[in-house]
This record gives sequence, C-alpha cells and structure tokens, in this order.
Amino acid sequence: MPKRKKHAKQARKAPRKKAKSKQLTPGQWFDKLVAVQARLRAPNGCPWDREQTHQSLRTYLIEEAYEVLEALESGNDTKFAEEMGDLLLQIVFHSQIACEEGRFTVAEVIREIHDKMIRRHPHVFGETRAKDSAEVLRNWEQIKAEERRNTGNKGDSSPGDGLPKEASLLDGVSRALPATLEGFQLTRKASRIGFDWENTGGVFEKMGEETEELKKALKEENHLKTEEELGDLLFAAVNLSRFLKVDPEIALKKANAKFTRRFRAMERLARESGREFKDLPREEMETFWDAAKKSEANTRLPQMIGAQRKG
Repeated sequence: MPKRKKHAKQARKAPRKKAKSKQLTPGQWFDKLVAVQARLRAPNGCPWDREQTHQSLRTYLIEEAYEVLEALESGNDTKFAEEMGDLLLQIVFHSQIACEEGRFTVAEVIREIHDKMIRRHPHVFGETRAKDSAEVLRNWEQIKAEERRNTGNKGDSSPGDGLPKEASLLDGVSRALPATLEGFQLTRKASRIGFDWENTGGVFEKMGEETEELKKALKEENHLKTEEELGDLLFAAVNLSRFLKVDPEIALKKANAKFTRRFRAMERLARESGREFKDLPREEMETFWDAAKKSEANTRLPQMIGAQRKG
C-alpha cells in the first residue's frame, strides 16, 4: 500500500514539471531558439544547416510567409502559431549566419525594430498628436523621409534603368515583392500625399480605358504592346483593390483556391459518371462547372446561416 501511494504522488508531480517548463518568458524561449540554431550551425552540428546561406534560404523565407497566411485563413490557431514559429526561425537563421560573419547579431535586429517603432510612433511615445490613422500614416512617411536624409540614403527603390537613384516618396517599396503587392504599395504611398482617385468611379473608368487599349493592341497583333497594356490593366485593378481596402494578393489567392475547389469538383463529378474530365467535350465541361458552382453555393449557405446565428 505505501508503495502504491508513493507512485500516485510521483504521478501527480510529473504534470507540474511540464507546466513549469511552459512558464518561461517569451524572451527565455527566444534565447533557447537562438541557442538551438547556433548549435545546428556549429561544428559537428547539422550538415544541412551548416551548408545554408542567405541566398539558399530565400525560397524558404517566402514559403514560410505564405504558409502563415494560409494558416491564418484556416482559422486553426494551433497551425497559425506553428507557422509563425517557422517564419520566426527564418529571422533567427539569417541572423545567425550574419553573426558568424561578424556583420550583425539577432540582438541588433531586435534593437533596430524596437527603436524604429518608438521613433515612428511619437503620438504614443512622444509629444506629437495624431487625430486619426490617416495622420499617423502621413507622420510615418515624414519620419521615414527624415531618417533617410539623416543617414544619407537618397533612395532605396531603384528604377531598374541603371540611372543614379534620387530621393522619392516611393522609396521603401521593394522590387522583390510580388508584382501585385509592389503595385499595391506604390499606389498606397502615392495616395498618402493626395495623388489618388476621388472615388471608385474614376478607377473603373481607368480600367475601361485600359481594356480598350488592350483590345486595340490585340487587333494590331503587337505582342509587346499587348503585354504593356495588360500590365496597365492589372495595375489599375490593383489600384482598385487598394482603394477598396482589399489586399490584391490575398484576393487573388482566394480566387485561385476557389478555382481549384471547383475544378477538383468537376473532376470528381466526371469520375462519378464513369469518365475522365479531360475527355469530355467543352460543352459538358461547362455543365460540370455550373454544377460545381451550384454545389459550392449550397454548401456555403448553411455555413453562413450558422455563422450568423452564432453571432
């Protein structure tokens, strides 16, 4: 009997040890993560980690960012937290490589963003006042411009034509961004100083104008002109998304996902009829597409009603 009681007592202690480990502060967990990555990069560490460079990790940085967005959209908090951790690892990984080369440390990375947030929010940490978010954004851009002047940086967004860079209100928009996000940020920066449409009517009119110019280029069978006009139309569409406060990259991702769902549904319907979708005539493909759309709408309606009731 005494032994059984002792075992029971020990069994109750085990969970407390586990709970205690979870009470580490964010800073302590971060230090542990930095130490893990340093160990992986050290002699006798992980061969794969030791082989990586800033260049080789570029793809992973982009992939992890998109996986964070996907997890966010899923509504699964466990997955969301996991993917944000993977993205954080990329920052730690790049910082470790830079540290080994004597360039900067992860502490400097954190210090830079900490100090920047203090500088860029004088209405919170200083004496400046901002009546609304629009004024906050205007102040933000002014502070950025002042920082560039103080550091002697006359521009960081190269026009890509080999000409010397000059200071511009568009500085800070990375050309490495996906085209939709680059266009979104360019038009957003321009709008902050008043270079913008008064309403959506002007944007739709511009899109109509660009559509006609694209049709004209197609009639002329001028491929380079067609590419240019299509780019103008896409840029106008991105501008519209910015005006409507919709992220074009996320909107397009959702459209891609919707197309994928419907296409897979068509393939399933074809298989259920004993055929392969690729072998169907075009007219029947259209019939299956309409059926997939209808099925999706019927599935979403109860979900929307349920969500409204919960609200």
